[in-house]
Amino acid sequence: MKGRVLIVAGSDSGGGAGIQADIKAVTALDGFAMTAITALTAQNTQGVYGIHDAPASFVAEQMKVVLSDLGADCIKIGMLHSPEIIEAVCSTLANEAPDVPVVVDPVMVAKGGASLLADEAMAALKSLMIPRATILTPNLPEAEALTGLKAPAIEQAEELAGALSFMGPQAVLLKGGHREGPEVVDLLMEHGTVADIYKSPRIDTPHTHGTGCTLASAIAVSIAQGLSLREAVARARNYVQEAIRTAPGYGQGHGPLNHAHTVGEF
Repeated sequence: MKGRVLIVAGSDSGGGAGIQADIKAVTALDGFAMTAITALTAQNTQGVYGIHDAPASFVAEQMKVVLSDLGADCIKIGMLHSPEIIEAVCSTLANEAPDVPVVVDPVMVAKGGASLLADEAMAALKSLMIPRATILTPNLPEAEALTGLKAPAIEQAEELAGALSFMGPQAVLLKGGHREGPEVVDLLMEHGTVADIYKSPRIDTPHTHGTGCTLASAIAVSIAQGLSLREAVARARNYVQEAIRTAPGYGQGHGPLNHAHTVGEF
């Protein structure tokens, strides 16, 4: 099927999230992954121990040389640690890929609790990056941080997604994994209207490191391959659910998923 996906995100030295998870997910779903690395992190399943930003100009250069030669059918945005990097990424998108669909995963906090978004970067994320999104994929804490609302109950999901939609993205996938209960319920809103609600059984496991990165990249490659947003989200959720169910159990904390469970299907 292929489909070219440029991933703009940070590196996870433990291999479970970030660029590493993104490449695995895109490849496992038969796409072609390219990268612009925004930051290096020293991390494992137990936490993030250090963050080293790439120069904003070099992030932009990575994007430009890839787009000018290989092109992209979809762009996935992950960790953007500083306002300078957000500004550089948005400027490059406007100049080099104005019509390419963009999946924005507003990465703020690592699974172990470490902040991956500098405090001063929030305003740039909201004013510059989110309005460029074809689809925004926040989890519940990220959505609450972006909107200033507290909406822990499932009954409040539409209101919260609506507040995010008002910020300018074409679509919002509000993920419900942080809520308690036997089901994970995600809500897809397109142009301010609920387009679909997805439900899946909750898997009781600590091995969920990188689920957000993986889901966003699986959506991106599905869009790159011509699927509609509703189809892309459904396919990505199924892929992530199986990757969680068959997780290898590595590490002493929040372990990685089994990104390669589709290998052999194509």
